[in-house]
Amino acid sequence: MMARKYFGTDGMRGRVGVEPMTAATVMKLGWAAGKVLAKEGNRDVLIGKDTRVSGYLFESALEAGLSSAGINLRLLGPMPTPAVAYLTRTFRAAAGIVISASHNPYYDNGVKFFSAEGTKLPDETEQAIEDMMAHDMETVDSADLGRAHRIDDAPGRYIEFCKSTFPTGLRLDNMKIVVDSANGAAYHIAKGVFEELGAEVVSIGADPDGLNINRDCGATSPDLLRAHVLMERADIGVALDGDADRLIMVDHRGEIVDGDELLYVLVKARLDSGEKVPGVSGTLMSNLGLEHGLRELGVEFVRAKVGDRYVLEQLRERDWMLGGESSGHIICLDRTTTGDGIVAALQILAYVRESGEPLANLRAGMTRYPQVLVNVPLSHREALNDNPEVQKAVADAEAELGDSGRVLLRPSGTEPVVRVMVEGRVANDVEKICHRVAEAVGKVMG
Repeated sequence: MMARKYFGTDGMRGRVGVEPMTAATVMKLGWAAGKVLAKEGNRDVLIGKDTRVSGYLFESALEAGLSSAGINLRLLGPMPTPAVAYLTRTFRAAAGIVISASHNPYYDNGVKFFSAEGTKLPDETEQAIEDMMAHDMETVDSADLGRAHRIDDAPGRYIEFCKSTFPTGLRLDNMKIVVDSANGAAYHIAKGVFEELGAEVVSIGADPDGLNINRDCGATSPDLLRAHVLMERADIGVALDGDADRLIMVDHRGEIVDGDELLYVLVKARLDSGEKVPGVSGTLMSNLGLEHGLRELGVEFVRAKVGDRYVLEQLRERDWMLGGESSGHIICLDRTTTGDGIVAALQILAYVRESGEPLANLRAGMTRYPQVLVNVPLSHREALNDNPEVQKAVADAEAELGDSGRVLLRPSGTEPVVRVMVEGRVANDVEKICHRVAEAVGKVMG
């Protein structure tokens, strides 16, 4: 594959007004995608967005580019990323496009694509779009221009889909839930899903103004949810991120439950219901406690590169159903095609209701190991694994930690730093070891 100029691991993303996130480039991207997709014969594409003020700008730019390539559009308005994946399938569209920068601040935005099957575009298709970007834009004949239609009932369609993943006959009556929608794409959807299943819902982070998405709320800032769960004496809290593909929860005691712990609870739920769980995919950053907890349940665990795209690749390769990241991307392939915060929350809530146990008890089988992360600035690039000083520091650390810990060195893909991560059973030991390894890395890379 050629080097990518526009696409990263999750579409194209950046600061608004700075290349590639300019109106001109996004319009060109729409045209290029339209030209590639039109070759398959299906000329219908869906567009959804989150609540960033720049969504209006980029929706118009994509509409112009796609229409000029002869593509017909269905505009969904603000919709969660997983909702666009689902609706792309139900509308039998050639592709779905989401305008979102997920958990990033409002001044960033991005464009990501779903295939007709509701999955990430194949690498070959992304490469074809990249190649098409190098050509000059040419508008089809006026009679062949694409047309745009707005889908007014998209939120209701998605709410019904989410409810369909919840066990038939089960309800959430007498359960009080605080739902934080991060002032993002699920602000008009999440509350309705849980209320229609019988829960009493306290809704926060549901008043977007175009600038407050993810600001001190949602899955990336769960302290707000924690405070409301305690204040409302709620049974449980649900936090989504700006495009609602991440989930972090809070139990009735106000303790935060991250993606690793939620994944562990989901595995227990499947096993308790009699289903087989041959294996689970996490990432290089998944807590060691998850790996050990799953081992005790007799479930294999593999680590993918960081990013839900790579988790999904592992699941498909092994024909497994469950995977996720510490950050809250939870993938249940037996329920949907991509990470979905609302669907994952419903699976947890179903287990809470069916077991009669609070989330605090259900998560108890997994012990999170203390984890320390240090970013070491880079002044130059060097192969860390080949440096004898770094190798010795890592080997010494691993020997000290034994089977109860691990060391990870990971160059950042977005910043000039190397991330040094150490985890183990004893917090003080982990911190000392991490700083010792980071010092060795700094001498080489600084």
